[in-house]
Amino acid sequence: MKRFRLPAGKRVRLDDFDPDDTSLFPGGKNEAAEKSAKLQKRIGELQELLYAEHKQRVLIVLQGMDTSGKDGTVRFVMGECSPQGVRVVSFKRPTEHELAHDYLWRVHAETPGTGEITVFNRSHYEDVLVVRVHDKSGSIRWKKRYRQINDFEQSLAENGTTILKFFLHISKAEQRKRLQARIDDPTKRWKFEHGDLEERKLWDDYMRAYEDAINATSTRHAEWTLVPSNAKWFRNYVVSKTVVDALERLRMKYPQPDLSAESIG
Repeated sequence: MKRFRLPAGKRVRLDDFDPDDTSLFPGGKNEAAEKSAKLQKRIGELQELLYAEHKQRVLIVLQGMDTSGKDGTVRFVMGECSPQGVRVVSFKRPTEHELAHDYLWRVHAETPGTGEITVFNRSHYEDVLVVRVHDKSGSIRWKKRYRQINDFEQSLAENGTTILKFFLHISKAEQRKRLQARIDDPTKRWKFEHGDLEERKLWDDYMRAYEDAINATSTRHAEWTLVPSNAKWFRNYVVSKTVVDALERLRMKYPQPDLSAESIG
């Protein structure tokens, strides 16, 4: 799994990572299925333990181009979890009220509470991705945001939040297939927007923006994991394994109530 981790100080080029990579499983999807199912179940067990212990917090950040599989990742990875201790937050276009504050204001309000796992389906990183790609004024204000985001995440980490950040890496050709599938399948057409095609024209700009953002914000307290995501089953395995490993490192224990004065009649 180390090959997918991007620790602080390691600069990456997205072109060096193959979105078709499934090399952990030479036997393909069937070889991975049993392990993925066990990981899914284990996440459910660890999430219950996190909620019961009620001491720590976990933030999962999912970023990727449109159709990279953020929704599908949430469905699989959180599939055995109790909704009592998990929240999924999707950040849309800021409202007028939100724009009246700094860009992290609305994000901080959605971070996990004690005992919670919160999943950001898109996140505060939109402000160094979409903003950068569409900034026609030549402004460099987004560059300052790398430091602001690092400070924000460091503050969360120092106050008991484990941060797991995933970039779901797909190819431009794979995105084309998935967009076409949305058009062809009546049950998926509701997901299709003509704006998706306009954003697709900016693919190279987005790749540069992602590359710079990942290099600037993969830190000791909040490193990125780059997930090859052309194969959905492999994407789900890599994210699930990373989440399980991180939760197990928390060394959580169920609380032991004082039962000395209790009796069952």
